[in-house]
Amino acid sequence: MTYATRLAAVRDSLKQQGLDAFIVPHDDEHLGEYIPPHAERLDWISGFNGSAGAAVVLADKAAIFVDGRYTVQVRHQCDPALFEFRHLISDPFLDWIAEHLQAGSRVGFDPKLHSRGWHQTAETRLAEKGIQLVPLAENPIDRHWHDRPAPERRPALLLDQEYSGQHSEAKRHRIAETLKARGVDAQLLTQAEPINWLLNIRGRDIPCLPAVLSFALLHQNGAVQLFADPAKFEGLDLAGHSGKDVTLAPMAELEQALATLGANGARVQLDPATANAWSALVLERAGAELVPAEDPCMLPKACKNPVEVHGSRAAHLRDAVAVCRFLAWLDRRLAEPHPEREDEGTLADRLEAFRAELPEFVEPSFSTISALGPNAAMCHYRHSNGTPRQLGQDAIYLVDSGGQYLDGTTDITRTVAVGEPDAEIAKLFTLVLRGHIDLACARFPAGTGGLQLDALARLPLWQQGYNFDHGTGHGVGHFLSVHEGPQRISPKGSMVPLTTGMIVSNEPGYYREDAFGIRCENLEVVRPADTDGDIPVFEFENLTWVPFDRRLIDLAWLEPKHVQWLNHYHAQVWEKVGPNLAGDDLAWLEQATRPQ
Repeated sequence: MTYATRLAAVRDSLKQQGLDAFIVPHDDEHLGEYIPPHAERLDWISGFNGSAGAAVVLADKAAIFVDGRYTVQVRHQCDPALFEFRHLISDPFLDWIAEHLQAGSRVGFDPKLHSRGWHQTAETRLAEKGIQLVPLAENPIDRHWHDRPAPERRPALLLDQEYSGQHSEAKRHRIAETLKARGVDAQLLTQAEPINWLLNIRGRDIPCLPAVLSFALLHQNGAVQLFADPAKFEGLDLAGHSGKDVTLAPMAELEQALATLGANGARVQLDPATANAWSALVLERAGAELVPAEDPCMLPKACKNPVEVHGSRAAHLRDAVAVCRFLAWLDRRLAEPHPEREDEGTLADRLEAFRAELPEFVEPSFSTISALGPNAAMCHYRHSNGTPRQLGQDAIYLVDSGGQYLDGTTDITRTVAVGEPDAEIAKLFTLVLRGHIDLACARFPAGTGGLQLDALARLPLWQQGYNFDHGTGHGVGHFLSVHEGPQRISPKGSMVPLTTGMIVSNEPGYYREDAFGIRCENLEVVRPADTDGDIPVFEFENLTWVPFDRRLIDLAWLEPKHVQWLNHYHAQVWEKVGPNLAGDDLAWLEQATRPQ
């Protein structure tokens, strides 16, 4: 089916149901950042395969909404004869709907693919224009998606306490106590990461996210009802691993479990930002009292325990060996005949091959951003969306990649010279690196949020009239999602205090459209600082051990303290990574870590 045919089929279904519009978000029932192939409805209807966006289909027109990361990509992937291109933030799709529909219109939506909070806001917003928001029992796209992939049925993994550091029973009862204190009978958990963390399980349902897709009900006594595909747990002793008060049922039985809670007049807590509207509607209609609150698993999951921090250190050191081997190979390849036979795709494949040689490697933690020249100016560039650019025509190369290991999740970006960078590129790279160093050296009092630290990484760029249009740092999970909250470092960011055990990225950058991109990223874990003062203070411990490219550094833009930090960092890289390398790779590392 062509995209025009698909739109026509969906419009026919809308007409049969008396609907004037239908909203297609990039989400599945769990409302997580990553979704499985069988949930890629936005891609099916439009051809756009970015990680965030939405489409609205009307009887005579359609529009697709993406944020600033994807304004170039969407024009490459979607037909302008079929879709208007709109900005997701500055031109929200609810405003577009209100502008293009008259009073009395009916807008269909799949309540399993939108949050409770969105539903409440959207219903009120559209009602002001006399427009009705209609929850649908069946998604019209599913009716016409005849070659839809089947959901994955890969086996689940019971994560040993050697890696998790704490038994599920301890986690469950700790959180159940907070429910009891609030007079809550049960907590509805809808996202895969907190459920997998709570029960010490992992899976392979989505590429790059080692989690079992599931729902769960955590009761006031600490018992958990897990709703997932039982076939994934065949041969596994879930009750013996997570606790005898953990039961497993097919996902289809969630509706009855919610209805039972409602029939008993239970007080059920859910997060309006992450629980889908369908689950809230089922609970309300059955008679439950809804208690809105943030997911109580998110903060304790973000604060890694000592075993998780120790594992993360080991995973990053192991990962550093693979990345250093790749960078050493890249320099050797540039010195060989015909380096232009390599492109962004072959470079990404080579880096993954080095990681795959590590016995502990499970999979990448995200699709590698392998970007040469102007492609690196797109922060979330994917070489698979077009023709990969060849090596040999650009001065610098940006590679952002990571790995999933049983003991940790990695994420690292390095910008390296692959040609003849000019003085301006060296200046900008050094300013970015200087901001990275300033943030890495920060000490801050208890209660400090990432919003308050963000400017440290930007100040060197600001002072010279530059900036970058993305957050400076995101939270990172432990053998879970490479992006996790509630902590982050961003100008629009979180005021959740950074505290012991939180892992965050430190990744300032600079991007010039149609020219190049620069980013320097390490992961860091928050720990208490040893001071002589009278207030509790925190600092960052570095986890990532890969050299920054000395060929791109202009010392004129660094102060002595920055040079001292860099030399100390490179000395540690040599000390930690060197014993794991040999031959030409070791010789490369010796050169790459020499003092400035």
